[in-house]
Amino acid sequence: MTISKRTPLSLAVVLGLLSSTQVSAAGFQLAEYSATGLGRAFAGEAAIADNASAQWRNPAMLTYLEGTQISGGVLYVDPNIDVTGTSSKFGYTEAKDIAHSAPVPNLYVSHQINDSFTAGLALGSNYGMETELDSSFLATQYGNQAKVMTVEAVASLGYKINEQFSIGGGIRFVTGEGHFGASVPVAGTDLKYMEGKDSSWGYQLGAAWQINPDNRIGIAYKSKVTMDFEGDASGLLVPNQSIGGTLSVPLPATLELASFHQLNEKWAVHGSINWTQWSDFDKLVAEYDNGMSDHIKGEYWKDSYRFALGTTYSLNKKVTLRGGVAYDMSAVDDKYRTTTIPETDRTWLSAGASYAFTEQFTLDGGLTYIMARKAPIVEPRDSHDQAASVFGDFTGEISGDVWIVGVQANYRF
Repeated sequence: MTISKRTPLSLAVVLGLLSSTQVSAAGFQLAEYSATGLGRAFAGEAAIADNASAQWRNPAMLTYLEGTQISGGVLYVDPNIDVTGTSSKFGYTEAKDIAHSAPVPNLYVSHQINDSFTAGLALGSNYGMETELDSSFLATQYGNQAKVMTVEAVASLGYKINEQFSIGGGIRFVTGEGHFGASVPVAGTDLKYMEGKDSSWGYQLGAAWQINPDNRIGIAYKSKVTMDFEGDASGLLVPNQSIGGTLSVPLPATLELASFHQLNEKWAVHGSINWTQWSDFDKLVAEYDNGMSDHIKGEYWKDSYRFALGTTYSLNKKVTLRGGVAYDMSAVDDKYRTTTIPETDRTWLSAGASYAFTEQFTLDGGLTYIMARKAPIVEPRDSHDQAASVFGDFTGEISGDVWIVGVQANYRF
C-alpha cells in the first residue's frame, strides 16, 4: 500500500515508541550476567576469573581457567517503578509498578586447550525489559506497553602470551524480538502497535596484565551491534490494515577498565569503570517498505558511565564472602526521559557468598538492592511527536527501586 508523509501517527509514532523502550542504557541494558559478579556489584569483572562466566566480560580471563569448567545460573530481576504526574487534558494520573519482573538465565563453558589457549562458549542476555501502563493511566498516548527480549551467544578464545599478559576475542551473535504499543487515554483503544525481530553480529576483545601475583588489570571492549527491527504496525488510525517498516537501533559499544588487588590471604579489593557509547543514539529514522524514509524522533542520548568498588573475603576454605557498591549514571538528560523506560541515575548495594561443596563444585549466591533517583518526565520530547496535539502533554516524575537475586552453580572437571 502507499505510505504518505502523513503516516507518523500510525507507523512513525509507533516506531518512535521503540525509541522509548528499545534503546535504554541501564534501564534496558542488563549487567546481570552471573550471581558471582552480582554479589560484588559487578566490580572488577574484567580482571577477575572466578569461574567460566568470566569470559562474558573479558575473553582474556579465559586464560586463568584451568581444565574444563561449566557455570550456569539464573538471576531474578524485580523492579518497582512508579510514574505520577499531570496530563494537560485529563489531569492528575499515576501508574504503579510499571516494569515487569523477569528471570535472566545464563550458561558458560570453558576448555583449556593447552598452556597458551583456552576456548569458551557463553549464552546469556545483554538486553531485556518489559513495561506496561494500565488503562487508568491518562498519558498512554506516549506508550502503554513495551517488551524486548534478546539472547546472545558468544564464542571466544583466550591466548596467554606469557606470565604477565593475556589477550582474547570473541564473536557475538545477538537475536531479539519485541512488541511496542500505545493507546488512546481513557478509552484504552490501541492507538498504535508494532512487533518485530532481528538478528545481528558483533565482537568482543579483551586483555589482562598480571602486574605481580597480587595485582591485575583488565580491559574489555564490546562492539556496537545494529539491530534492524522489522515487522508490522497497526492501530486505530489504520484500521484493518498493517504497514511494514524497519527501524535500525544501535546497541552501543562498551568499554570496561578493571583492577584486582589481593591485599592478604583473606582480603581482596577490586573495581571497575564502565563506559557505554550511547551518544551514537542521536535519532531514529524509519525505512518504509515502499522505499520512503521518515524522521521518527530525536533521542539525544549521551555516553554513560558506571563506577563500582567491591571486596572479597575468604572466610575459610569453603566459604567466600563478597560485597560491593556501584553508581550508574543515566544516559539521558531530564528533558529527554520517557514514561515507558524511565531511565535515571542508580546506586547499587550488593552482597554475596560462595560455598565450595568439593574442590570441583561451588555454589554462588548474590543479592542487590538498587535505589533509583527520583527524576522528572516531560512528554512530548520534541516537535516530531504529534500525539500532544490530540491528547495533550504530560509532566510528571518517576521513582522506584530494584531487587536482584541470583544463584550460580560452577563445576570444574
